[in-house]
Amino acid sequence: MTGARPCAAEQRGSRECGGGGGGGGAGAADGMSGAGGAGRALAALLLAASVLSAALLAPGGSPTSGECALRPGPRDLGKKRRLELKMDQALLLIHNELPGTNLTVYWNFDRCYHCLLQVLVDVSQSRKPGEPSIEAVAVSTQHGSILQLNDTAEEKQVCRLEYKFGEFGNYSLLVKHTHDGVNEIACDLVVNEKPVDSNLPVSIAFLVGLVLIIVVSFLRFSLSLEDCHDWISKAINSQETDGLINSELGSPSRVGDPPPEAWRPSAAPLRLRCVDTFRGIALILMVFVNYGGGRYWYFKHASWNVSWEKARIPGVLQRLGGTYFVVAMLELLFAKPVPEICTSERSCFSLLDVTSSWPQWLFILMLEGVWLALTFFLPVPGCPTGYLGPGGLGDWGKYPNCTGGAAGYIDRLLLGDHHLYQHPSSAVLYHTEVAYDPEGILGTINSIVMAFLGVQAGKILLYYKDQTKGILIRFAAWGCFLGFVSVALTKASENEGFIPVNKNLWSISYVTTLSSFAFFILLVLYPVVDVKGLWTGTPFFYPGMNSILVYVGHEVFANYFPFQWRLGDNQSHKEHLVQNIVATALWVLIAYVLYKKKVFWKI
Repeated sequence: MTGARPCAAEQRGSRECGGGGGGGGAGAADGMSGAGGAGRALAALLLAASVLSAALLAPGGSPTSGECALRPGPRDLGKKRRLELKMDQALLLIHNELPGTNLTVYWNFDRCYHCLLQVLVDVSQSRKPGEPSIEAVAVSTQHGSILQLNDTAEEKQVCRLEYKFGEFGNYSLLVKHTHDGVNEIACDLVVNEKPVDSNLPVSIAFLVGLVLIIVVSFLRFSLSLEDCHDWISKAINSQETDGLINSELGSPSRVGDPPPEAWRPSAAPLRLRCVDTFRGIALILMVFVNYGGGRYWYFKHASWNVSWEKARIPGVLQRLGGTYFVVAMLELLFAKPVPEICTSERSCFSLLDVTSSWPQWLFILMLEGVWLALTFFLPVPGCPTGYLGPGGLGDWGKYPNCTGGAAGYIDRLLLGDHHLYQHPSSAVLYHTEVAYDPEGILGTINSIVMAFLGVQAGKILLYYKDQTKGILIRFAAWGCFLGFVSVALTKASENEGFIPVNKNLWSISYVTTLSSFAFFILLVLYPVVDVKGLWTGTPFFYPGMNSILVYVGHEVFANYFPFQWRLGDNQSHKEHLVQNIVATALWVLIAYVLYKKKVFWKI
């Protein structure tokens, strides 16, 4: 018995249609100072337009009708039926050349941890030598696939292989006896038609965006040169033109009037652009991903129900409100003013930002102890104590209704199945059937822990103001410390650790990992944006200043024009990419207009 040997071969069957476009991505450009807001907005719009043009001009396209005809080759005369291929799918023709042996083909993703294999198709025995029995199936290309072929009668494994299929590719799996022995079976995977490069449009869009950023940066540098700036000022000075017109009309000239002071948002003196830039980057990525389709649709939770019987109680904004309430109450009850020595002499004890908050830290550690105790010691009916798995097909199908362990059980017990999110992302890989809410009650404890780590970052900036080196050292120290905690909890593995990183559970390792990256990003953004002023944060700064409004607007209007429209081909990554770029650029523009109009929503 041999494994799979992928190779190129002459086309045994071909699709009478083209390929598909690629994923999703969005760029951003830095704006110019001086003429200020208009320059920044123009840079952002130019970038969006260029990336959009790149996506439109990028080669490739998915099947026009979403349906592919199998053009029979010499060995496929009996297979003339049509098979519909969707985005992130490929065509697999299974040729059974074994006489007297019916095959059952099992399949699953290689990313599915400890999962049961699912029946893909049954293939009947070969009719006669030289005339194989053929079955055509669509296989997913989102992840690598595991294929196992069993003898149907004896339930004995014939062969097993792992392979990553390409989108809209055409493959043949040839199952036959080898020439050197009748009992030796070979399973050869043949590429009849090469898959399309679904990532090509987004790659082109990224390159065009990068070129535009370089061009805008060069123009900004050129405009900063004194000679160039003087020439432009003389050429387009609107005040001189206005004075000339007024003098000709005999009216008083306003040339000498002082220019109006540029408006700046009324915020605390210590407000940092790097923080809003960081928040804007995260928000834009969230909006971009949620407008996508296919492989980019895993974490969208929008669901609107007007009936209370099935209304979802948990949610993102609900969790934000509860998290901020707890953290704010802690600070209102226990926060101490920054010592005078820190503000006057710019000298603080190295750990004063932590030791001064010992009551808050004590409460946070006790809260985390509650999460650990409930997660690992709460008895859950029908499930092992301390279970952290997805249920469904996971763990070899032993605990299909244990999705989320204690977290899922507490939500179902206190809120009820009908008031939870009904289509969790675990259903994609693990085929779970029970309701599970990623914004549930138990996970909120760790979101409070993460928010307090954000408060700690703010205290570093307060206690060590104007001590750039000290601030950067502390950002780096927190990033490393939280990273080491993550490594210890996960054993530097994806699934084998004590507490694996899990976004749906909001596990403590997920919080420490995300917070570690956040501190390192601030470590980069703070000197670049706030200290050196090398980048203003444009265009991410504007949605970061209005993150709640943009998030709510995106959730409410996600399915409305101009943020979404009916695609000519819903199975094309290229068309989804265009839609994503337009929607994301529009929300950035809306955030910019609101910024100029002084409109801000806060929690």
